[in-house]
Amino acid sequence: MNAPYDGDRGQGAGGPAPAQGTAPGTPVPGQVPPPAAAPEHDPYVQDAYGYDPYRSQDLSAQDPVAEVLYDRASHPPPPPGTYQEPGPLYAAPAAPAYAPDPRVWAQTPPPEPDGPSRHMPYGDHATTTQFVGVDSLVTQATDQQPEPDAFAHLYRDQQAAPRTATEEPPVAAPAPSKPAGRASSLLKSSALMAAGTIVSRLTGFLRTLVIAGAIGVGTFNDTYQIANTLPTMIYVLVGGGALNAVFIPQLVRAMKNDDDGGEAYANRLLTLVVVLLAGITTVCVLAAPLFITMMSPKIASNPEQMDVAVAFARYCLPTMFFMGVHVVLGQILNARGRFGAMMWTPVLNNIVVITTFGAFIWAFGGFTTSGVNAATVTADGVRLLGLGTLLGLTVQALAMLPYLRDAGFSPKLRFDWKGHGLGKAAGLAKWTFFFVLANQVGLVVVTQLATWAGSVAEKQGHPGTGITAYNYALLLWQMPQAIITVSVMTAVLPRISRSAHDGDVAAVRDDISYGLRTSAVAIVPCAFAFLALGVPMATLLYAGSGSGAQNIGYVLMAFGLGLIPYSVQYVVLRGFYAYEDTRTPFYNTCIVAGVNAAVSIAAFLVLPARWAVVGMAAAYGLGYAVGVGVAWRRLRTRLGGDLDGAHVMRTYARLAGACFPAAVVGGGVAFGVTRLLGSGVTGSLASLVAGGIALAAVFLIAAKRMRIEELNAMVGMVRGRLGR
Repeated sequence: MNAPYDGDRGQGAGGPAPAQGTAPGTPVPGQVPPPAAAPEHDPYVQDAYGYDPYRSQDLSAQDPVAEVLYDRASHPPPPPGTYQEPGPLYAAPAAPAYAPDPRVWAQTPPPEPDGPSRHMPYGDHATTTQFVGVDSLVTQATDQQPEPDAFAHLYRDQQAAPRTATEEPPVAAPAPSKPAGRASSLLKSSALMAAGTIVSRLTGFLRTLVIAGAIGVGTFNDTYQIANTLPTMIYVLVGGGALNAVFIPQLVRAMKNDDDGGEAYANRLLTLVVVLLAGITTVCVLAAPLFITMMSPKIASNPEQMDVAVAFARYCLPTMFFMGVHVVLGQILNARGRFGAMMWTPVLNNIVVITTFGAFIWAFGGFTTSGVNAATVTADGVRLLGLGTLLGLTVQALAMLPYLRDAGFSPKLRFDWKGHGLGKAAGLAKWTFFFVLANQVGLVVVTQLATWAGSVAEKQGHPGTGITAYNYALLLWQMPQAIITVSVMTAVLPRISRSAHDGDVAAVRDDISYGLRTSAVAIVPCAFAFLALGVPMATLLYAGSGSGAQNIGYVLMAFGLGLIPYSVQYVVLRGFYAYEDTRTPFYNTCIVAGVNAAVSIAAFLVLPARWAVVGMAAAYGLGYAVGVGVAWRRLRTRLGGDLDGAHVMRTYARLAGACFPAAVVGGGVAFGVTRLLGSGVTGSLASLVAGGIALAAVFLIAAKRMRIEELNAMVGMVRGRLGR
């Protein structure tokens, strides 16, 4: 039998063998000592470190161990051009790798370096090499079924004992959720809510147009506005703020922790809201004269206006009950991932009110022909308008029931409130109550001053300068906020709440930064558009209300830029609510309401009656500008000193820099067209279209130069949807 191969041991093949009895390696007399023994050599190792055929490469990149562990598919190397290539001395510099490309709408800034290597290993080229990484193979290994072993029957005696019938098979861990799927779901929810909000706001504007066409924009409309605002103010004060801010996180936690998916908790909450609002509504209807006197002493001093305002209030105040039912049912659906119903059902309310005021115009004529006021309106007319307003909110609330059945939720009255978490929510809601109280105090002050100034200005021949002008301009001004910011944050808030509950500070920060930057793409241009084109917007929309439309435009211009801090404040406060911190928003709102009330009083005392409400509109935005600075610092401290501020501020600064010249050009074009064609319907439409086109063109050109990343993403998404 042949001896085993021993050619690579000791002295090597062919060398003389040592004499018997002599230890290996001992010199034999009379012989030349052999050379020192070479180290053992593995024939299968090809000296991976012995020779580098690519001397220009980074030696660390040639490490085969590092190459195995480095997954270039998940962590690709920096693209070509990230680092300066070495070149001959005194040579002309190479053309920049990221020069503007005329085929691309707006160039994205060059990426930052991701690693120390100047080259890709082994001469690969980043633009032509496709990587297959091991990260995805490892994470998806459990998804692959193993091939059946044809020889398994030969080793049955070596396998473990078979499971008994009582043993349950192991439950496979759920596959990790893909971030792309979560982002896609978030975008779909935001798009659905944005579509519903757009339709709701458009029908809401049509509603204000019909109301203005029926009863004008003067003091008679002021009485309706105060009566219609009262239930909203009281509802938000007694529970609306708590439902929106506190009970969403509580519902999410109940769905996550309770065995029934939070259904019992939701029914207890619904029962509590129904009982509470039923009692409060009854008391408020009886105390309607007191509320009218509190809201507007000027109207209360006029007996005719007072009677009409009280009659409107007694029809409108019961709507707060249906507001509460609608909101709590909508929040239950939101917690279950159904976001559309709460945004689409207000359309029904608007349709009912539009029909009501349209019937009023059909029966009594439009305002320009009837000139209806508090002294000439009939009891039947007041009853028609009041019942129509109440019917609209009733239909809006009842329309939620089919959506609840579709989501598998059965509304039931449950009075077992004690010991089920509602006490904790009520404790959190007390600060929300103070938050809303401070906000409503500021609103009451503004309402009193605006109705007083509007009454004085109308006697001087300037209608449309009271609380109606303030509310109509505010409604138009808040439209971008409701469409963009609220839709985005309503979908993001449950995710922020879950991240806060899990202690994931980075996820909370990233979602808040995403909400701020995404909403800014629309909010900042809209704010400058209101500043530049406020007058033609108002004169076009409210042309049927008479000469007061232009004054509404001035109020809208004053609101203008305040939309930016108003939107930022909304997003930042969602971070506190996710951590169940309602005390900080209360303190912050006290600051906002205090600044708003103080500056509004100063405007009322200093400015003429015609311009007092314009000053109050500017005070509204100034209050939020002060408040957002305080809220930002507090939330940054809460999140460990990092709120992605540099990224957010860079986005807002670039957008504002692109919007400023656009607003100047667009406003100038609109003013020139108005001087040429007048402020009628034709002139307002022409000036708005011309000014809007000029503003959009300058903004897009400036934004392309500034390479605004979020705007590039939005334009790319739109072009992708259009198939271009």
